[in-house]
Amino acid sequence: MSVAIGNAVWGGIVILFGSGLLGLVYKGLDRKLAAHMQGRIGPPLRQPFYDVTKLMVKENIVPDHAVKWLFNAMPLLSLAAVATILFYLPLGGFAPLFSGYGDLILVLYLLAVPALAMMVGGFAASSPYASVGAQREMVMLMSYEFPLAITLVTLAWRLSTVLPMGAHTFSLAVIAAHPLWTLVGPLGVVGLVLLLFSLLVVTPAELSKIPFDIPEAETEIAGGILAEYSGRNLAMFYLADAIKMIVMATLVVALFVPYGIAGAVGLSGALGGFIDTLFFLVKVFFVIFLSVITVRVGFARLKIDQVTRLFWLPMTAISLLGMILLALDWIA
Repeated sequence: MSVAIGNAVWGGIVILFGSGLLGLVYKGLDRKLAAHMQGRIGPPLRQPFYDVTKLMVKENIVPDHAVKWLFNAMPLLSLAAVATILFYLPLGGFAPLFSGYGDLILVLYLLAVPALAMMVGGFAASSPYASVGAQREMVMLMSYEFPLAITLVTLAWRLSTVLPMGAHTFSLAVIAAHPLWTLVGPLGVVGLVLLLFSLLVVTPAELSKIPFDIPEAETEIAGGILAEYSGRNLAMFYLADAIKMIVMATLVVALFVPYGIAGAVGLSGALGGFIDTLFFLVKVFFVIFLSVITVRVGFARLKIDQVTRLFWLPMTAISLLGMILLALDWIA
């Protein structure tokens, strides 16, 4: 028992530090590639590490009229929520640290916590800019959560119709071990493509990246929801954002492309695990490049009413159509 607990503790430490470092690396790649795509030089790849280090040593300023305990607690809550999600995700071909029935529902709830934390922190700051940003964050959260929930629940339900009775289909480990692409017919494949597209569109909204950076909008509301944050508090929000990027990309990979390549090339053991881990990192980068970098370079910031219409109408319709096609495939 003590050995198992020790392994879990060490595994958790490796996952937290590794994902934090990886998130900052991908954040640097994001900024550098976006700059090159726009014809700029951009910051160095190590710039996110400089940013976090600088923020950690700077003074942590709290506004005079802020609700201080809420203002200071929300960055920690945001970081803790995204870090907890990591323990339920299959990372690099390895089984999740924590796994059981209902993981997918827990992850769905935890994904909303960072947005809620930023919202509460914005209101607690007692700043007009932060309050406007918090209101926008609230509206965005209510907009993209519905297509996200449809996508996740539909995948788990369709898998339950394929696996034996009693299989834990709401477990991310089970979903990653049984990709639906080969378990459904042509209608189901089309439905899966629609759900994948929906999740890729939701990803930049979850991360508040352009064109969905409305709650911060530096050119409109001076940083909005983060206008009053500085020092360690801002560093924790920064780290939470970097780790959440890894979380969202890993979720896409686990649900839709959980495949490894070691077995296909005849490798096993430590070398096979290493190759699959590298392949996992490539897939995560590809998801980030496709749904975050390319989108924020190609689109301008949307207005809040445009975001609500996008997710409540076409994206919800696409998710529902994907669900209906998977249901029809099951009936057929």
